[in-house]
Amino acid sequence: MFTSNPFAELSALIAPYFMQTYIVVMIILVALGTIYDVLHKKSAQYFRANMARSKAAGTKVGGGEKISMAVKTAVVDVALSGEFCNQKRRIAHLLGMYGFILFALATATMVFFYPTSDVATPAIWPRLWWLGAAMVCVGGYWFWFFIRVDVAAEGNSPFRLMKADLFILSLLGSATFALVWGYLQAKGHDWTMIAFWLHIIFTTVLFVSVPWSKFAHMFFKPAAAFEKRLSAANGTRNNLPAPADQPEQFGKVDRQPRNY
Repeated sequence: MFTSNPFAELSALIAPYFMQTYIVVMIILVALGTIYDVLHKKSAQYFRANMARSKAAGTKVGGGEKISMAVKTAVVDVALSGEFCNQKRRIAHLLGMYGFILFALATATMVFFYPTSDVATPAIWPRLWWLGAAMVCVGGYWFWFFIRVDVAAEGNSPFRLMKADLFILSLLGSATFALVWGYLQAKGHDWTMIAFWLHIIFTTVLFVSVPWSKFAHMFFKPAAAFEKRLSAANGTRNNLPAPADQPEQFGKVDRQPRNY
């Protein structure tokens, strides 16, 4: 089960051309949705203007230092999700992020390079497909039921839905029904195609809803992290409050007890 290409078996019912076309259309929708999101929220304009102000008002930062900051941004903020202070949330995010990358990469590889049973699929790709989907489910359900602020801190029901939940729910639905479909297909179950079409529905929602979900954030968050490091380096972030452990920058804090 873990070494067989589910898309190769599916090719007996759906031509590989349609599966390949579907993936291309989803990629185009992500690109268009991201462009729309950036233009609508004026993210690119904000970052460009803010970096111009920082450059004009701050001290000059050399090219070598910028390269160093870019590397730190890629490693710390992107690869390791250093923006999350909560360790559990960071782990859940990393599971979901790397799981989605493995899942998407394995799907595209099997659909484009090993679309039928006539071409033997290296066992590594189905295994990465299963592993990636499982990582998405572990990280996503852990976040959904135990880490979300309104659930963990505010005591709300984990089944309370909001517009901001569209991304995580569609991602979880896509990965969950992919696993169900793969399992049922391996067992020759009658409900195999039902699980497959549910997987397709959730996947389509995930990619079509880019302008209204958090999907586009993964593309411009690195730019925001780099701009933050650059502003800190050239001294133009003085308008922000100091960290909680450095109150002395703004004078001594009165810690004497008060009587009310």
